[in-house]
Amino acid sequence: MIRPILSGLAAGLLLVGCATVADNVTTHAAHDYPEARSYDVSENAMADVDAALSRAVASDKRVMIVMGANWCHDSRALAGWLGTDRFAALIDAKYELVFVNVGMPQSGDGHNIAIAQRFGLDALPGTPNVLIVTADGTLINADTATTWRDAASREEDAIYDELVSLAN
Repeated sequence: MIRPILSGLAAGLLLVGCATVADNVTTHAAHDYPEARSYDVSENAMADVDAALSRAVASDKRVMIVMGANWCHDSRALAGWLGTDRFAALIDAKYELVFVNVGMPQSGDGHNIAIAQRFGLDALPGTPNVLIVTADGTLINADTATTWRDAASREEDAIYDELVSLAN
């Protein structure tokens, strides 16, 4: 009689422990940014960049090349912000936007690194990276292009203000 009671009690404690862990995971997973579920990428990123540069010439805009990855929460956070109405209006008015999958460049498993090199960046230390390029192909934010690895921690207004300043 005691054995079934002890088994039931042990099982109950185990479930309570799992519920507590699940609650903690949910609490730690909460954040203050809109996270894109998928970091949409292309099979031919260089052609996408070329097309964006052509559109930029015709529209008198700059090109924003976001080099990130699906595995990266900072990349998904930035993609989430860029998908909001506020950022979409800015992008529509000032930028041609291209998302480029770079894999894991910091571990030697990088993809599409030739795009960064095309604009004068020899290496990508992490993800995401944001390259702002004029229609003639000049990188205007070489000093900050690789500093976006904390995008999930940045405030919405700070991201927006930086993109506004780079648009002009």
